[in-house]
Amino acid sequence: MMAGSLAVIGGGVIGLSVARRAAQDGWSVRVHRTEAQGASWVAGGMLAPHSEGWPGEDALLAIGLESLKLWHTGFLDGLPPEVVTAHESLVVAVDRADVADLKTVADWLSGQGHPVTVTTAARDVEPLLAQGIRHGFRADTELAVDNRALVAALERACAELGVQWAPPVYELAAVDADQRVIANGIDAPTLWPSLAVHPVKGEVLRLRWRKGCMPLPQRVVRARVHGRAVYLVPRGDGVVVGATQYEHGRDTAPVVRGVRDLLDDACAVMPGLGEYELAECAAGLRPMTPDGLPLVGRLDECTLAATGHGRNGFLLAPWTAERIAMELVARRGAT
Repeated sequence: MMAGSLAVIGGGVIGLSVARRAAQDGWSVRVHRTEAQGASWVAGGMLAPHSEGWPGEDALLAIGLESLKLWHTGFLDGLPPEVVTAHESLVVAVDRADVADLKTVADWLSGQGHPVTVTTAARDVEPLLAQGIRHGFRADTELAVDNRALVAALERACAELGVQWAPPVYELAAVDADQRVIANGIDAPTLWPSLAVHPVKGEVLRLRWRKGCMPLPQRVVRARVHGRAVYLVPRGDGVVVGATQYEHGRDTAPVVRGVRDLLDDACAVMPGLGEYELAECAAGLRPMTPDGLPLVGRLDECTLAATGHGRNGFLLAPWTAERIAMELVARRGAT
């Protein structure tokens, strides 16, 4: 029995996750999406609440850990196993100041009741690291996914469940559905102006393995390099390197300085990456909120928000889908 009609506005990882979950619950779902490639296309695909965390982000850590558990306990059901590209994160530091920052994070995680495994022999864990890198910690429950493969798999899963596709909408009055979910990232305020979401630019590189190069890393490697954060995420054919973070309106052109810093930092962590092919430079716009927390919940009797996930869109997709599903169930029960 159909639960009613649901319009999801936005076809990235958040919108597709919400749509799949709602369709599983019996809703007749329509996804309004653009042809443009958004933040989900550029993302690194890390599911990393521990290694992304920082003191003061206690609430974000809590929902990140809750969502990571959902990744491990059902969200991947029915999706191709190869969308998962890594099953552990290793966080390392390059200089003494970076070691101090790393210790700050590890101590904070321990204080929150989520200790990580600290090591002073990081190259024993990941031999591809540069000589001299010793300090780090392991987050062995974290994952990484191939962002593009996952989005494609969610699209297929939605289609199999009967989800319909529709053009984008630019005003809510044009949406004919019992319930509607605003999940279009940085464009959410155009539909609901009080949603405090703004774009934050991030450049990401894709390096492709070539014959004779060092092998691919088997885990996500995150590092602090003279105060800058860099991550290296395995893919089937290479490594994703990211990501810068700064506000520059809606500009999505990669700039020399950002690309140079990413390459310098990546090679400082794993020198062998210098022999890989530079296959792609891209920039995406993360939907950020003032407090760094996502905006997920009910706005009025027929409208919900699922936006503002910042750098954690892939990590928080299952948590968001469940939160929206619970709101839809509550609304159905009240009518």
